[in-house]
Amino acid sequence: MPAEPLTNAIVRVARLHRMIAAQLLRRVGLRLGQELVMMQLWERGPQSQTELVRTLGSDSATMTRTVRRLEQAGFVRITPSATDKRATVVEPTPASQSVRREVERIWAQLEESATGDLTPAEQAEALVVLQRIEDSLSRAASA
Repeated sequence: MPAEPLTNAIVRVARLHRMIAAQLLRRVGLRLGQELVMMQLWERGPQSQTELVRTLGSDSATMTRTVRRLEQAGFVRITPSATDKRATVVEPTPASQSVRREVERIWAQLEESATGDLTPAEQAEALVVLQRIEDSLSRAASA
């Protein structure tokens, strides 16, 4: 058994989750992480790239690449901000709506794959533990 079994388990679970998500998203023409941008835009409407960076915890360079790829795929439209000449606004296109239901289905499938045969009580307990781990890691990242 590894010296740090919890850290090792987190790494293994995260790797598997990302691998499955990437495989499923590829089927609808999205790369891993792009679905998060699209879900944000579908839920909250047009936003500046700066808002997307802040909300999704990304960095500017990564968000710029992601948005450009989404634009090339026809899923978003980028326009200059009417209030800030330095900013751009990203909005979902009508074409992106065709993959919205599929992305929602993929996330439901991921959830089902991740929870497997866990009971509702075990799922709730796992959420509490994961939230505590996230809080601990957030504090460590802030320090």
